[in-house]
Amino acid sequence: MEKDFNSLIDSGDVLFMMLGAVMVFAMHGGFAFLEVGTVRKKNQVNALVKILVDFAISTLIYFFIGYAIAYGIFMYQPAKVLLADNQGYDLTHFFFLLTFAAAIPAIISGGIAERAKFWTQAFAAAIFVGIAYPLYEGMVWGQITFLGQEDSWLANLTGGVPFHDYAGSVVVHSFGGWIALTAVIVMGPRFGRWDSQGRSRPIPISNVPFMALGSWMLCTGWFGFNVMSAGTLQGISGLVAINSLFAMAGGVIAALLISKNDPGFIHNGALAGLVAICAGSDKVHPLGALVIGALAGIIFVKGFTWEQEKLKIDDVLGVWPLHGISGAWGGIACGIFGQEALGGMGQVSLLAQVIGTSFAIGIALAFGFTVYIVLDKTVGIRLEKEDEQRGSDLAIHNIESYPEDVTSRF
Repeated sequence: MEKDFNSLIDSGDVLFMMLGAVMVFAMHGGFAFLEVGTVRKKNQVNALVKILVDFAISTLIYFFIGYAIAYGIFMYQPAKVLLADNQGYDLTHFFFLLTFAAAIPAIISGGIAERAKFWTQAFAAAIFVGIAYPLYEGMVWGQITFLGQEDSWLANLTGGVPFHDYAGSVVVHSFGGWIALTAVIVMGPRFGRWDSQGRSRPIPISNVPFMALGSWMLCTGWFGFNVMSAGTLQGISGLVAINSLFAMAGGVIAALLISKNDPGFIHNGALAGLVAICAGSDKVHPLGALVIGALAGIIFVKGFTWEQEKLKIDDVLGVWPLHGISGAWGGIACGIFGQEALGGMGQVSLLAQVIGTSFAIGIALAFGFTVYIVLDKTVGIRLEKEDEQRGSDLAIHNIESYPEDVTSRF
C-alpha cells in the first residue's frame, strides 16, 4: 500500500512538472508573436523561425552541457536508469528548466530583431544556453554553492539568508535582458532609425493584434512559469498565483496611466509586472506584488523612452527595460517587500538581493560583450545593408510573410 501511495505521489509530481513545462513552452509562442507584431512585415517570418530554431538548439545544448553544469545531473545514462527514480521526474524537471533556459535567446531575439544574421545568432544562443546561463543558474538554484544556497558565502555574510529568486526575475529575465543589451550595442541601430543629424525616425510596429496575442500567450503561460516553480504538488502555493495576478494588474494599470492609453506599453506593462514578481512571488503580500508590478510597468514605459530617445539604443522590443531592468528591480524588490514588516513572509535579505542581482548583471555583461564582439570581429553578426533593407524574410528564408500577396500580382 505504501509503495502504491508513493508511486501515486511520484506520478502526480511528474504530471505537475510536465504541465508546467508545456505551459512555459507555450510562452515561446508568445515571444514569437510579440516580435511578429512589433517588427515590420518583411521580418515576420524570421521572428517565427528563429525562436523555434533557438528552442530546438537550446534543447540539445542544455541536454548535453547546460543541465550538467547547473545541477551536476548527466543525461547520458540508459533510459531504464533515467526512469527508475521517481518515475522519470528528473526528465520532466529537465524539460521544465529547459523552457527557462531557452527564454534567454528568445529575449535577445526581440532586442536585435530585423538585422541579425541567423546562424551567427544561433551560435551565440548556444553559448549562452550551454555555458553562461547554466553558470549563473547553478549559483542560485543548482550545484554551484555561491549565491542561493544556505551554506553559501553570501548566506554567511547576511546571517544565514541567501539570495532568493523563486521563479527567475533575475536568473532568467534580468540575465537575458542584460545580454540582449550587449548585443544591441555591438550590433548598432537599424538603418534609418535615426537620420544623419541624430534625429529620431521611429519605425512603426506592423500588427497590434499579433503583438497583443503574444502578450496574452505570455501572461497565460506565466502562471505555469511561477506557480509550477514549486517543483512538486506538495510545494504548490496559492500565494504565488495571486501575487502573479496582482503584479500583472499593477503593470497594466501603471502603463495605461502614464502612457496615455498606448496599446504597446499596456500589453508590455503586463509583462513587466510579471517579470518583476517572479523572484518574490512566494514571499510578498499581494498588495506588495501590486506595487512591485506597478513600478515595473513604470520602469518599462520610462525606460523604453529613455533608451530610445536619450541613449539612442535601438532595442526593438525594449527587452532591456522589460527584462533586464524590471527583472533586476524584481530581485531587489523581493528583499524589500518580502520583509515581515511589510506583510511578507520574511527570511529575505535586501543586501543578499542586491549582491545576487549585481552578480547576474556583471556575468551577463561580461559574457555578452565577449561573445558578440568576438563574433562581430570574426564572422560578423549583422546582415548586409542590402539584405536588411530587403528584409530578413527574403534575405534568409526566401519567402515573405504573406506569399499569396506576391503570387496574386501575376
